[in-house]
Amino acid sequence: MAECGRARPADPDSAHSRTGSPLTTKKRTQQSPGLRPRYQSSAPGHCFKKVTLTKPTFCHSCSDFIWGLIGFLCEVCNFMCHEKCLKTLRSLCSCMTPSVVQVPVAHCFGPASQKKRFCCVCRKQTEGSTALRCEVCELHVHADCAAFSCADCRSCHLDGTLEQDTFHHHWREGNLASAARCEVCRRSCGSSDVLAGMRCEWCGITSHAACYLNVPPECTMGRLRCMLLHPACVHLDSRNFSKMHCYRISEICSHDLDNSDDLEVSAVASKDVQPAAPESGKQFLKVFDGDDAVRRGFLRLVSLFRATRNEEVVEAALRAFYLPDEPQDYELHEVGGLQRLQGDDIVNRNGGPDNRGSLKDAGDTWILRAKTRDTDNIKVYATWPRSAAAFVPISISKHSTTASVLTEVLSQLGRQVETGSCSPDRLTQAVLGCFPSRPLPRPAHILYPVPPSWLHLLVSQVSLRQMNQTRFYIVENRNRVVQVNLLIMGLPPLLNNDEYVQLIEDHLAIKSESVPESSHVSAVSLQISCFSEAERIYMLAKDTSVNNKTLMSLVIPEIMHSKLGDDVCPLLVFVNPKSGGMKGRELLYSFRKLLNPHQVFDISNGGPLAGLHTFREVPRFRVLVCGGDGTVGWVLGVLEAIRHKLVCREPPIGLVPLGTGNDLARILRWGAGYSGEDPLQILVSVDEADEVLMDRWTILLDAQDISEDGKDSGFLEPPKIVQMNNYFGLGIDAELSLDFHLAREDDPEKFTSRFHNKGVYVKVGLQKISSTRSLQKELQLQVDSQDVPLPNIEGLIFLNIPSWGSGADLWGSEADGRFGKPSIDDGLLEVVGVTGVVHMGQVQSGLRSGIRIAQGTYIRLTVSKPIPVQVDGEPWIQPPGHIIISAAGPKVWMLRKSKQKQKKSSAGVKDGRLESPSSRDRPT
Repeated sequence: MAECGRARPADPDSAHSRTGSPLTTKKRTQQSPGLRPRYQSSAPGHCFKKVTLTKPTFCHSCSDFIWGLIGFLCEVCNFMCHEKCLKTLRSLCSCMTPSVVQVPVAHCFGPASQKKRFCCVCRKQTEGSTALRCEVCELHVHADCAAFSCADCRSCHLDGTLEQDTFHHHWREGNLASAARCEVCRRSCGSSDVLAGMRCEWCGITSHAACYLNVPPECTMGRLRCMLLHPACVHLDSRNFSKMHCYRISEICSHDLDNSDDLEVSAVASKDVQPAAPESGKQFLKVFDGDDAVRRGFLRLVSLFRATRNEEVVEAALRAFYLPDEPQDYELHEVGGLQRLQGDDIVNRNGGPDNRGSLKDAGDTWILRAKTRDTDNIKVYATWPRSAAAFVPISISKHSTTASVLTEVLSQLGRQVETGSCSPDRLTQAVLGCFPSRPLPRPAHILYPVPPSWLHLLVSQVSLRQMNQTRFYIVENRNRVVQVNLLIMGLPPLLNNDEYVQLIEDHLAIKSESVPESSHVSAVSLQISCFSEAERIYMLAKDTSVNNKTLMSLVIPEIMHSKLGDDVCPLLVFVNPKSGGMKGRELLYSFRKLLNPHQVFDISNGGPLAGLHTFREVPRFRVLVCGGDGTVGWVLGVLEAIRHKLVCREPPIGLVPLGTGNDLARILRWGAGYSGEDPLQILVSVDEADEVLMDRWTILLDAQDISEDGKDSGFLEPPKIVQMNNYFGLGIDAELSLDFHLAREDDPEKFTSRFHNKGVYVKVGLQKISSTRSLQKELQLQVDSQDVPLPNIEGLIFLNIPSWGSGADLWGSEADGRFGKPSIDDGLLEVVGVTGVVHMGQVQSGLRSGIRIAQGTYIRLTVSKPIPVQVDGEPWIQPPGHIIISAAGPKVWMLRKSKQKQKKSSAGVKDGRLESPSSRDRPT
């Protein structure tokens, strides 16, 4: 690293500052700053200077150690490299990245984790709570650098505006694993010390910055291509919605960047920049890049020495805002005054009598303005695929009109210019900044009837940064059919389709542009043909309550299933971020990066219905549920309710265990709990998993007032029906679960660790060790219409899977001629009893098994007293009455982790050449 390295690009008090110098202050007073030597590189935008190294430093280009005392540092983006790497440099400066973006896509910033990462703008290490990351791609930035990142996120769907003929790699620089290898030269390209190396965010291949252009441009989507939802197969009209809305990213988890420009930047910079002492010869200028920055207080600090040319001041201000233009085209205006800096003046910070243009006398707050010119140049991009350059350079003047620009652009593109009152094409503007939800002066992709010259001047007055990140497109003027799909949830259950439609019309006042497509359990799907109407309904639903329950609205993409390949079986992922502490949130972030975010759903934001509705027309897909046993039961329950509306009615379901017990995950070989495994390897295991059948059971709880002779004497409450996947318990087992559940509800923040949860179970069990309850006196059991006498027990448990209480084998493995060997698809329930807490502890430790009572397909219980019960870990107190357990219709397909890994699977992870097991036919 260079001496006195700075932590932000705008740090004016360090040797890395864009107005700083590796020379001493004394030498600076003897030499004009404009004469400092600059070093050219093969990559545009960089402004390199030679610096003296005082610490171990690594090259950002080749990631090798820089031997010696001399390095070359970019004054704009902090790029450090060897002298030999200057000639082969491929990495662009941060000020030039907007110029190379093919399809502008906004980032979805959220709070970053505590892992070591590097900022993609200033290239410094991110640290503390101010670090941000994109929830969709591998972009990491500081909070005060986010405003200077450009919209180069992954394009995950088609919106009908910008067309692509082929699907290319989406390269992201830096933050690679240390073991990453270059796809071209096979040498190590990862680094944990600097921002180095390139990685495709779709297929995952890695390369050096000097090698990645030698990789074939077309992306094959890598090892996960058979389970990945290809962007060309997803359509979403999202003009009026932010990417947070399109990807259903919870507002609680996301960072509020809409107001990030309102931060007091001087306060942010103060953590890195200390005010210069009077004897240091430095003072600071507060510089704004336009009227909007003045209004919001968005400024950058620029340091000045005693003798500085005004052209140097303008150049430093341009670099502070990452503007790659020449300083002679700009000037500084005093805020609230008419004074401006002339290019030939020299700013003398001593304030001597010969300083007629001194800034010290005028103030230290200035606005950076573009000089008025008779002509200007803009780049107009074509939205249709073409083999030539992506844009056409156009010279505009104050007399240029939209029609004249269109005529010249079409002429250069080789298209015939049609005459008539209606132009065949239209000129639109898109913004490349990281805040496209609030572009200036008007939203992106809007037809501009005003002259481009006037628009260009207006944007430059409002914000120079906005002008630099503004792009003009020419779009064919065709009548596109707009269709925005909204899913309105939170409605009362058990209504018919007409009642749901009437409810929506009454509360949301939908218009003719909104057509109710279908209704689900407590939800209605709307197809809306107007962007403004879709936005109105979306926002209104969030402020509307029906039966004291707030509605929820989600933007749903359209999956064009006809474009899916024959070997593609996309994976639908549900993640419960509240399970497993912070591990659920990290898995959600990882799966969004590895897959298409349109196939990854936060189950706490709308439940499983949104994902199943999105995949309703996909002919074949798999499901991955990341959560505890309760989350798995939730997904299976919703799937059973809307199965008849799915084309694929029996999608197989895999698991990532994030709960406490995780009994179902254990018997399906997914492990006792998630402990930080590589998410990529999890997806590969899901792709290679075997499909097996599993029974599900329906429990009818009919509460009645049961007399001592066992006869019904009155009605207490309406019957309740629940679904059971793992086990159903009555007595001491359910009582312990109920006490744990109540303790977790009292203080949920403490129950984020699997180890802590099990400790609470042990504590609750010790408190019940002396309690006794003769359960056989309170229950009457019938199995397959046969009365079964109960032994002296305190708990009765019905097993569907051979795992109970965090992996214990309650049934046991001993052979018994009376009963068959249990299986998850044998259509039988195992009935087992326990004599108390001590017996349960012995079962947990493997010393004993439970008391085998019966096996059967139809269970009937008569309960004479209120009793604790639990279904798959969800406990409550059940009043006296009847309990009936029967098979719940068709069995469900589950994914069981394969014992044998495919050969050469590591190579398949890279290039995806192996056949995916998920693309094969299901066993019959």
